[in-house]
Amino acid sequence: MQLINIGFGNMVSSARLIAIVSPESAPIKRIVQDAREQGRLIDATYGRRTRAVIVMDSDHVILSAVQPETVAARLNDNEEEQAQDEE
Repeated sequence: MQLINIGFGNMVSSARLIAIVSPESAPIKRIVQDAREQGRLIDATYGRRTRAVIVMDSDHVILSAVQPETVAARLNDNEEEQAQDEE
């Protein structure tokens, strides 16, 4: 199981990750609001501005203060590391 740092020492499982998106669009704002109302929202921003919304396969939605590109780069780095370890 590979974990990805989403900021401030918080980690998520890369195997359970479905999408990393920007919080700017109306559909994403609705997804966040619906998750908040249903108790499926995890706020990992530590009071900072939300820059990435992470959707998990368990229908949980995670807010992160790290840019989506940064989270994606960390995911790619972890996958490359894992591939090298297997060789």
